[in-house]
Amino acid sequence: MIDPLPDLADYIPRIVDAQVERYLDIFGAVEVAGTKWCGKTWTACRHGRSISYVDRALDLAQSDPQAMLEGTRPHVIDEWQLAPNIWNTVRHAVDQKRGLRGAWLLTGSSTPIRKDNPEAKSLHSGAGRIGRVRMHPLSLAESGDSSAEVSLSALFEGKFKRAVAIPDAASLAAAACRGGWPEVLDLTPSQAQITAREYLSLLFEESVPRHGKSAGTARRVAQSLARTLGQSATHKTILADLSNGEEPFITAETLASYLELLKALYFVEEVPGWVPQRRSPKRFSVKPKRYLADSSLAVALLGMNERSILEDWQTFGLIFENLCIRDLSVYARALNEAASTPIRYYRDDSGLEADAVIELADGRWCAFEFKLGSVKADAGIASLKRLRAKVSENPKARMRPPEFLAVLTGIGEYAYQAEEGVYVIPLRAFGP
Repeated sequence: MIDPLPDLADYIPRIVDAQVERYLDIFGAVEVAGTKWCGKTWTACRHGRSISYVDRALDLAQSDPQAMLEGTRPHVIDEWQLAPNIWNTVRHAVDQKRGLRGAWLLTGSSTPIRKDNPEAKSLHSGAGRIGRVRMHPLSLAESGDSSAEVSLSALFEGKFKRAVAIPDAASLAAAACRGGWPEVLDLTPSQAQITAREYLSLLFEESVPRHGKSAGTARRVAQSLARTLGQSATHKTILADLSNGEEPFITAETLASYLELLKALYFVEEVPGWVPQRRSPKRFSVKPKRYLADSSLAVALLGMNERSILEDWQTFGLIFENLCIRDLSVYARALNEAASTPIRYYRDDSGLEADAVIELADGRWCAFEFKLGSVKADAGIASLKRLRAKVSENPKARMRPPEFLAVLTGIGEYAYQAEEGVYVIPLRAFGP
């Protein structure tokens, strides 16, 4: 079933557009995946010439997935995961014609979970046939809330531009509450929070039960994650939040299944730990930090608004950290040499840490600290310099020095070079 493309006159250009174009030249099909409402369908249609909406023809898609592939190429197949066999059908179609490039664009707001799902269990990885592009809600650079004068890619090339940003806590809080949803850019923060709460209701009341899970339990797990944003919280910590004061009402194994589901729905963003040595087994043993797909969801889960987070500086700091991770994820994925997991964090046994580390395939890397107030920038610089000394001056680590170190600030006015290779950058002056 072929549908007309939507009117794209009001399309907001996305940083991920360049990656989609690049992947269409490499792979037979490209999946654009990410959380609901982040703009996947419009972005796919921006690069496609026809579309099939799986939810509008679900019976046909499930009984005859081949029908979803018909249309002028590149043909968009929207929400393919509703009929998982579409994936293998696309893969086989790519295999049938050597050198086929850019034939299909698939969008997905969840990853089919293989356990207890016969269709999902049979899915091939699609390696070499289907390229995967990860999409996030709008970054501040895309929504117009950042001047983007200081460029991440330029910093990797040794180029820095001084800039001035708005040093206003109220407008930053408003941006965090509004979030990066394309449909809310013209709304007030209070109106946008209604949208965020509606998002959560649909997630917990419709998407979660569709996977056989409890809406109430999923919400409580999400509230615990919002409370512990940016922390490598153990299952024990989350289970304590879910207890009635005595015993948790779910097991650790059940909790793990809920966390897997929320990750599969692109609601939870996991940031794994970074160890300098690429082949170190510790890279797989460090507990991940967890964030939410968008800062507005954290605000909604905590029952707050722009006024209340301004009165709670500690919570505002955690929400700002979530905002930084979202934007860095968008900017880092735009780098040509970015890894599939573009952002990690560093913390060692001595307590030395960096909020984010970006490591490229050619070995170049950088590290960031996030500070809501610029008055704490010096502390962030000192921590990053200790990391640089420990990693790059240690003969056993065999690591090249970082290309640069940077403190991202929320309530900061100036982007400046503190010393050689060390910068302080307001998030609202930062971009790809």
